[in-house]
Amino acid sequence: MIAVPLWWDPTRKGRPPLKFTRILLKMSGEALMSAGEQYSHRKLTGLAQAVAQVVQQGVQVGIVVGAGNIFRARSANLEIVDRVTADNVGMLGTVMNAAILRDYLRAEGLRAKVLSPREQRPLTKSFARDDALALMQTGHVLLFAGGTGNPYFTTDTAAALRALEISADVLLKGTQVDGVYDKDPHKHDDAQRFEQLTYDEVIDQRLEVMDLTAVTLCSEQGLPMFVFDISDPDNLVNVIAGEQSGTWIKKEAQK
Repeated sequence: MIAVPLWWDPTRKGRPPLKFTRILLKMSGEALMSAGEQYSHRKLTGLAQAVAQVVQQGVQVGIVVGAGNIFRARSANLEIVDRVTADNVGMLGTVMNAAILRDYLRAEGLRAKVLSPREQRPLTKSFARDDALALMQTGHVLLFAGGTGNPYFTTDTAAALRALEISADVLLKGTQVDGVYDKDPHKHDDAQRFEQLTYDEVIDQRLEVMDLTAVTLCSEQGLPMFVFDISDPDNLVNVIAGEQSGTWIKKEAQK
């Protein structure tokens, strides 16, 4: 069980910045794109610069990126394409995204490597927990690609798994909205944003935060999550400073 850090408090006005040591950032592939572009140079540059600022503050960073800008298994014609095939294609897409983001990170002067469940030369090396931790201790940003390496598991589950394996303080879920809402804020003007939730509330209300396997895994291990808007990459820096609005999710409600 991961202990909830002493800095845990979703009502932080007037308090010092959060003291993160190691984070796992989960983003969808859409975070890398803009209208009409599968890869946006502006978005990728902004993300790389934001990660560089976080690293400069002494925070170790792991990243999991989905492949929604390239391919979505659930959108494939599963009457023709087998589900296992579709999931494997999606995992390949995450390797492509991680490799591209790695080079943008390197362009900002960062040391970055892509790790995947199975080595895919020359883009990735095989993930091993001890090796990953050693790399993070030397300042490397690690991009965890290829999902869990198995079909039927999403990149959300891969993110939860890797966050636990590297003993991250928190799983940061970067989305296209500023937190978790009771309904889609793009479709409903009266949608209400939650300031905080428990994992049980997320599961019971079937709120669309992450897939239920990932949520259950985080719940069982007590891994806190913060959901925020990554459409502006600078928000990542604000999260580390404790200044970004979003939704905290943890084991029990704040007293």
